[in-house]
This record gives sequence, C-alpha cells and structure tokens, in this order.
Amino acid sequence: MLYNVLRVIRCFYQSQHACSVLTIAHSLRQSGIFSTMREVNIKGASGLCTLVSDGQSEIPQSVSDSENMGKSFFSVQSTPEIEKKYVHHVYDAIAPHFSSTRFAKWPKVATFLSSLPSGSLVLDAGCGNGKYLGLNPDCFFIGCDISAPLIKICADRGHEVLVADAINLPYRTDFGDAAISIAVLHHLSTEIRRKRAIEELVRVVKKGGLVLITVWAVEQEDRSLLAKWTPLSEKYVEEWIGPGSPLARSPSSLPLESIPENEDNGSRDHIEDSMEKMHETPHLTSESKYDSLSLKHEKNTKNQQEYFVPWHLPYHRAEVSGASACALANGLAKKDDKKGAVVYNRYYHVFSEGELERLASGIDNAVIVDQFYDKSNWCIILEKIL
Repeated sequence: MLYNVLRVIRCFYQSQHACSVLTIAHSLRQSGIFSTMREVNIKGASGLCTLVSDGQSEIPQSVSDSENMGKSFFSVQSTPEIEKKYVHHVYDAIAPHFSSTRFAKWPKVATFLSSLPSGSLVLDAGCGNGKYLGLNPDCFFIGCDISAPLIKICADRGHEVLVADAINLPYRTDFGDAAISIAVLHHLSTEIRRKRAIEELVRVVKKGGLVLITVWAVEQEDRSLLAKWTPLSEKYVEEWIGPGSPLARSPSSLPLESIPENEDNGSRDHIEDSMEKMHETPHLTSESKYDSLSLKHEKNTKNQQEYFVPWHLPYHRAEVSGASACALANGLAKKDDKKGAVVYNRYYHVFSEGELERLASGIDNAVIVDQFYDKSNWCIILEKIL
C-alpha cells in the first residue's frame, strides 16, 4: 500500500499539481503509513552504481506547496555534482556505520530543544540518524534528510521522517513552531545554496518561531586538525559556476587524496565530538612533527574553506550492501588495506567567523537572537518576525 501511495505522490510531483505536505502527512498518519514506514525496503546505498552513472535518485520526492513545486521538481537535478558525489552518495554508503557513531547529544542543541513550549512541532532538516528526534518528549518532531538509508534508520526507530532536500523543504509556509539544522549547511557547496537553506528553515516556521543552525568552523579549537583534511584543488572549482560560487584559489600543495588515519570510526569509548576528531586525526610519533605539519599546512591553506574530510568504512561494514564496490569502481572511494577500510571523502565548506551571521542577516523576515561558538562550531538562533 505504501508503494502505491508513494507512486501517487510522485505522479502529483511530476505533473506539478499543488498539494500540501500536511494533507499528505495527515492521510499517511490516518492510514497508518507513518507507523509502518519501517517496513519499507529502501534501495539506499545499494543503488550507488546507478546514482553515480546518472546522478538521479529513484526515491520518490516529497510534495510541498504549489508555489514551491517547480523549484522542488528540479532540486535534485540542480544539485552540484560535488554534493551528489561527495555528500549524498557517501552518506548513503556509510549510513549504518555513520549512525553507529552518532548517539551523544550536543548540550547546546539539547538545551534549545528542551526549552521549547510543550506541544511544539519541531522540524529537523538534515536529521541524519534521528538522534535529536523525540529529545523533548513534550514536543512533536518531523525529520527529513537527503539520504534514504539514514531515513530508513530513523523510520526503523519509529520516527516520522521523509526524504527531502534541505533547500526545498517539503512543508507549507508557517508549518512548524521551531526548526533545527545541525551540521548540515557546511555540506552545501555554494553561498547561494547555503542562504537558500536558511531561508527555507525560516519559511517553514510560524511567526515567532525559532531556528537553530550549527556549522563546522574553520577556526577549530585544535588548529592542527585542519592539517588532517584535504583542501580542494582548482579542478573542483569548475563545478561551481554562477552566482555564489567560491572564489578560485591557488592549487593546493597537497594531492587530492584522503590523509591516512589510524583511528577507528566506530569506537564508542569516547563522546561524539571526540570521535569526530578521531575520524580525521592521524597518529603522529612526536609533538615536534605534529606541530611542524600543522604550521606547514596552515601556511599553505591560509584562506582555505573547502575541504574533503575522510571517512574510513571498515571492510566488514563496507560489503554489506556492495555499494562500496561501485564507489571504488567509479573512483569515489579508495581502499586502505593497511587499515582494512574503504576511504570516502566528504565535502565540507567550513565557515569563518561572522559568515553564518552574514548569510542570515540578509533574510528580511528573521532576526538573530543569539550567536555563539561551541565545540568548533558556529551557531545561531533566528526568530521569525513576519
């Protein structure tokens, strides 16, 4: 039955008929579809070969307001290739392993959600494995993410979720009481797309509604961490043509490859923010060597904000779906036999101080009510005023 419902939604979507997501959500809830969503066999990472070849997803897209239908229809097609290859496809492939490392809640996010009034409807854009969904038991949560395998993980846990694009959220205007976007915007490769994502978060909340946004900062607490990431070379700048494209930079002195790591991605012996650093931190035998590498890299990448951040997927996790074989064949991942892992590169635009506030301040119907730096992240809270 769910398959038929999704086919109907897709038909409406493709024919550009107006339809409110609230109506669809209500119908799904009434028919019990949301509660049985965990039974859906989403192709997810197993479809990576097809995704790599044509850049299209076979997952039916959600329907939003009529005024957003045209834009939503072209949302996937207009996504830059670098995001498709080094964000969407990567998270599809690593979803189960990534989810196993995402369980600790950031205190600042938990405080924000816990402060919301009872009965609030909270929209989590880029919900990942859903670790924040349901954090406040007195609120209602709906999550969305571009990765179908991550959404399936959320659905298996009983959350109300759907596959959707952060720059075309499938909700009507003034729908929710609050929204969050945790570690999402830094995966968008142009300024215009990052601003669009903020505008969408503001659009979907009611007047007086709050929006919390967090992004990775270039001003890392551990500055040497930047030396473990791979700065993007000019070859990728050609993919960012048009308004909001990053400025061309001098070719990096480092090759466009993952820098080796010795830490295990899935270790549960440390809190999450420590693990995030572990994913990207190699073992160095001496403090002097560590400092030398850091200073050399900082000099070469003084104004760098675009990086590839590696993810090591252990062989025993990589072959579950076979997606890694496709990624290796298409050059989107490489093997590290020494560590027994498939190495994926994830695209990041790390934000500089004031950059997030500048993007948000250009939105007419919202004001910044708080801004702070927390655990190497820039964070803002917006309030919708119109």
